[in-house]
Amino acid sequence: MKVGGIMKKEVKVSNALVPIIGLFLIMIYGLIIQPKVLQLGEMPLEMIFMFAAAIGTANLYFMGYTWDEIQESMVKKITQGLPAMMILFSIGVVVGAWIVSGTIPMLIYYGIKIMNPKYIYVIAFIVPIIFSTLTGTSWGSVGTIGIVIMGIAQVTGAHLPLIAGAIVGGAYFGDKLSPLSDTTNIAALAADVPLYDHIRSMMNTTIPAAALATCMYGLVGHFYSAKTTEVNLSMISETLEALESVFNFNILLLIPTAIVLYCSVKRKPTVPALIFSSIVSLVIALIFQKFSLGDIIKVLHGGFNIEMASWAKDIPLNVVTILNRGGLYSMASPVIVTFIVFVYIGTLDRINALPLLVEKGFAFVKTRTSAILSALGATMVTNGMTSNQFATSFIVAEAFKPKFDQLRIPRKVLSRCLEDTGTMIESVLPWTTTGLFMSATLGVAVMDYNRWQFLTMFNIIVAIILAITGKGCFYNEMDKEEKKEVK
Repeated sequence: MKVGGIMKKEVKVSNALVPIIGLFLIMIYGLIIQPKVLQLGEMPLEMIFMFAAAIGTANLYFMGYTWDEIQESMVKKITQGLPAMMILFSIGVVVGAWIVSGTIPMLIYYGIKIMNPKYIYVIAFIVPIIFSTLTGTSWGSVGTIGIVIMGIAQVTGAHLPLIAGAIVGGAYFGDKLSPLSDTTNIAALAADVPLYDHIRSMMNTTIPAAALATCMYGLVGHFYSAKTTEVNLSMISETLEALESVFNFNILLLIPTAIVLYCSVKRKPTVPALIFSSIVSLVIALIFQKFSLGDIIKVLHGGFNIEMASWAKDIPLNVVTILNRGGLYSMASPVIVTFIVFVYIGTLDRINALPLLVEKGFAFVKTRTSAILSALGATMVTNGMTSNQFATSFIVAEAFKPKFDQLRIPRKVLSRCLEDTGTMIESVLPWTTTGLFMSATLGVAVMDYNRWQFLTMFNIIVAIILAITGKGCFYNEMDKEEKKEVK
């Protein structure tokens, strides 16, 4: 069939590979050759995915698709990504609002007073685990309690990339195991598995990984200890005095955090919950803090700036670094990259490139071990390419459900695979929406903290070991059913 003067071709594996190989080559050049060999610095992610989208578009054009068809696919994918972009903007607003209200400064103030620097890395891992398990959101955990822990870490002289890795890992524990988590529910739905069967299955990989990660943070903490020196003590004292001079503290400042926790537990929509919390924060700021209404509006737009506190003098640089953040535009860069990533993914979706490659690429699978390992690998690659765990879950689940059924592997092992290398991998890749969010929120580059994100590392290792040994794969359940059928 001719379209626009060009013959539209049947989609082949080679057609599906072109945009993916194109992205891979651009990444090698932009993230490895250009900075490491040519010493020109890393290519911005916006440019990497813009060039990749151009390759994807050219590939579709030469296959016979018109610009209107290509654009339709891009717009559809961008529309699907809008909720993530709205959350990014909302987090920026809530961070600014929580600072101007005094909520985040108060949590940092008392956190510095009660936290023992010797255990700061373990605490940075455990506290987000509790918060994210209660709320089911990794982004919300990092954007709230994670910022508080980073503020404490900056004052106590802790290793910031290590702290960031611990925070992100702890946040993803709850994102993975909490029944309130959207990715947890989607993975169970995609594999047609009851939610709590899926969660019980994930415990086999996630809990051992978390235990190992906790031990590792305790061990590594001895080498990167946040030592209490005279310099640190002086900085801590100056920080506490500076925070007290800028803000008025009282227990009502915790109301915004209580709102987010309540809405998360009650499974209220994320964006309205964050905006409502921000509005309450602004009212609290007007009542208890010295900032004007004009200052507060500026905070929502461009973030908090210590210069707004004209009454406070000689604020230490570390306090300025802690407080000068948030606002709608603080998330502009992650949103732009997310937008362009979804434009690129739209070129893949036009020809169903990823489902085709998953289906064709794993036709060799014949054993239980190879099926589970292949599902783990396919999930990792698909999430890395799409930056979308929802799409990954459905793509990989649809491709592997028949194979798992044929080999009599319980579906809850498949649903677990979707999260072991899907949900978990996205926080350590710098081009995913999650990686962009974590970096922008914590102020630490993904490539600096990902080596310290021990939970993902151990989770993948444990998942592979279980796949090879068959332990924790529930084969006995399927074998018992098979015996009953024979009888």
